[in-house]
Amino acid sequence: MNLLSVIIPSYNEESNVPLAAARLSEVLETANIPYELIFVDDGSRDRTYEVICAEARCNPAVRGISFSRNFGKESAIFAGLREAKGDAAVVTDCDMQFPPEVIPEMVALWKQGYEVVEGKKRARGKEAAAHGWFARMFYKLIGKAVGMDMASSSDFKLLDRRVVNVLNTLTEKDTFFRALSFWAGFRTATVEFEVQERVNGTSKWSVRGLIQYAINNITSFTTAPLRLVTFLGILSLIASLVLGVQTLVRFFMGSAVEGFTTVILLLLVIGGTIMISLGIIGHYIARIYDEVKNRPRYIVAHRTEEERHAVDA
Repeated sequence: MNLLSVIIPSYNEESNVPLAAARLSEVLETANIPYELIFVDDGSRDRTYEVICAEARCNPAVRGISFSRNFGKESAIFAGLREAKGDAAVVTDCDMQFPPEVIPEMVALWKQGYEVVEGKKRARGKEAAAHGWFARMFYKLIGKAVGMDMASSSDFKLLDRRVVNVLNTLTEKDTFFRALSFWAGFRTATVEFEVQERVNGTSKWSVRGLIQYAINNITSFTTAPLRLVTFLGILSLIASLVLGVQTLVRFFMGSAVEGFTTVILLLLVIGGTIMISLGIIGHYIARIYDEVKNRPRYIVAHRTEEERHAVDA
């Protein structure tokens, strides 16, 4: 039978790794699906990697790698795709908010010929109102940019080996897995699921982290912010022309008045627009700078295979 690689990015998840390994193994073995579990420790500050090594010693289907520092979830996903040996790969979370029981359904659709099986959320589960609003606005914006409905999308998805190979050929350093899997094309199906509650720990995402994540992903996948700069420039030009005509008309009619307040307001609005525009352009220049340095997306410090060999020796 075909081998399924399950990729589990993990950051400070020492309490969730044993639970994830046990639940995933139980579901896949019950469904008679040959599998490997690839835990990617994203530079955790706790004992996540040590726990992964312990699971690997107990279960030969468990593999793990550890980054030299925290490189981010996107890097962890792509590291897992690079390590995957299976004919298909599933990306899921270590906190088990993506129910493993959905994976056999994904595999069934894959065997029917679908090369990408998207996990689609029926509901976002319990979350703060501000977090939910921000997430909806972000996905609405990025959805318009990439031409897909991302309101209920997630990183929980199955990819055929052909899709994995395509994603592994991409050389860009800043990636957005959720959108790139759509960009790659291929025959796609969806599976709906309910987001589960975390059993252990809390979300690693802060409001600041979510904002940075949104900015990085939007600018890595679309030039819409740059087009916004052009729009702001055109809007400022139109406003200036209208105000200029009005000023000249009033001047020739002899009804011109002192406009100190108007001048100050115009300077503030135009100055603010220029600074925002320069910030957007500067962000894209910084991304170009990061890309041309051609540094690796991540650095692998340890592998469980090396730990096994050391023990055997």
